[in-house]
Amino acid sequence: MTKTPRTLKLALRGEALLEHPQYNKGTAFSARERNEFGLVGRLPVKVNTLDHQCERAYQQLKTAEKPIQQNEFLQSVKVQNWVLYYSLLGRHLRELMPIIYTPTEAEAIANYSRSFRRPEGLFLTFCNADSMEADYLEQTRGRTIDLIVCSDAEAILGIGDQGVGGIGISTAKSAVYTLVAGIDPANTLCVVLDVGTNNKSLLDDPLYIGWPHARVRGAEYDAFVDKFVQLVRKHHPHSLLHFEDFGVDNAQRLLELYRDKHAVFNDDVQGTGAVTLATLMSAVGVTKSKLSDQRIIVYGAGTAGLGIAAQIRDAMVVMDGVRKEDASGKFYMIDKFGLLTKGLKQAGKTRQNFPDDFIRTEDDWTEGQTSLLDVVKRVKATVLIGTSTHAGAFTREVVEAMAAHCDRPVILPLSNPSKLVEVHPKDANDWTGGKALIATGSPFEPVKMPNGKKDYVIAECNNALIYPGLGFGCILSKSRSLTDTMLIAGTRALASLSPALKDPDDSLLPDFGDAPDVNFHVAVAVAEQAIEEGSAGVEWGKDEVKERARQARWEPVYQEYVYDVEGLRD
Repeated sequence: MTKTPRTLKLALRGEALLEHPQYNKGTAFSARERNEFGLVGRLPVKVNTLDHQCERAYQQLKTAEKPIQQNEFLQSVKVQNWVLYYSLLGRHLRELMPIIYTPTEAEAIANYSRSFRRPEGLFLTFCNADSMEADYLEQTRGRTIDLIVCSDAEAILGIGDQGVGGIGISTAKSAVYTLVAGIDPANTLCVVLDVGTNNKSLLDDPLYIGWPHARVRGAEYDAFVDKFVQLVRKHHPHSLLHFEDFGVDNAQRLLELYRDKHAVFNDDVQGTGAVTLATLMSAVGVTKSKLSDQRIIVYGAGTAGLGIAAQIRDAMVVMDGVRKEDASGKFYMIDKFGLLTKGLKQAGKTRQNFPDDFIRTEDDWTEGQTSLLDVVKRVKATVLIGTSTHAGAFTREVVEAMAAHCDRPVILPLSNPSKLVEVHPKDANDWTGGKALIATGSPFEPVKMPNGKKDYVIAECNNALIYPGLGFGCILSKSRSLTDTMLIAGTRALASLSPALKDPDDSLLPDFGDAPDVNFHVAVAVAEQAIEEGSAGVEWGKDEVKERARQARWEPVYQEYVYDVEGLRD
């Protein structure tokens, strides 16, 4: 249901109004508004509806042949007119999400300095640390800030260290929050923490516009990040702070450091873990088993792989009532050296801060017998998760070994982009005779099933199916932290919407085109859990959550403007 447009009092006139993306309507300004705000003569005479504008913009978009060109066009729309930008995206959500986010945004970020036209967001640079608070307040003073998305750009979308270009991932994530969760873009702040870069091609590029310095590490880095976090806590204590694309040595560490002090979220750790957990919950619903019954191999022991294992492990504890150490024992983490064992860690072949919870200690895991295939055969794995970016790692022999001992093996090749997927879903389907329950990190076409069954829809295990709702629920409830139980509540809400629960041969997750409705349900579940457990900062009860959520959602519709020289706003 679309809300009734409000009447806004504005003091902006003429060119200043047309240049303000929050308020600009372009050709949709009414005749009265054109007269009142000094726009007659600045616009063609025809008054368009938003529908007309979206149709025109979409036709213009389609003239761009390459995805990166479409990305640039959409960015130009965004800096001119927020309502048009989000309305256009919402009408073509499935088609345009890969253009404004992964995989196309990675190319835009990699070329950020060379294609730079206009700044967007807040650039906090290490060499200007002394003025950080003044710089922060310059952009936020007098504003309501509900959401802050920040990155230090060390691990961008599979392309690594991108320095100041990381502002692009902050703005892209923020846009998705608005697009599918309805968070007001005026109440968001996108930040890049420019602590230098170790990307030699950037440092050698005279057109690089970030701080041309080696990436700061250690105590200086920690102090800089802490100064930023304390500013957020001081000036916007009820905001959600979203960390994005931090490096493997910092992502989990910073999350654990701050999550009990502020509402903090890391999508690479928690979002990836939550959407994968929802996928697995759907799969165990199909197999009529429990999470704690599974034997899970995670191939790729980086930030995403560890986040997934931790989320599923914690869910086993909460939902199945098993001890944490027993739940941890259900996982087998594999990286380029093979199964992560105590001996491997002692030999310095794993990250030294990798948690011992997921390190195997059995004496009989001897060197040379810990490959992916060895582990699949030995433990009779029921779930195989790929976060390695090792294309083709799930070979036919590995997949057939899964199917040999498991009626419905769960195979989740989640690496992005699609060219880096551990196994093509068609192969996984064919090699298991249509038995596998499959979800991927990138979109794939449905695959043919044996025996004339309908095509199997490959679920897209996309974080955007859940992280905007998790954030919206936290913001709505003004929660002091985003707790594990709130995350699980949102995950359960997503899993409950799985088409596979009605038809075991259907997709494990809802269609991505339904992401706005899905995230609404997630947000409601999160806010209800926050109120129930006492972490919320609101005075209303669970019975009001749905209506409060509906009222809080920002929608891309034009408001009616009335000129007011005092600049009052209803």
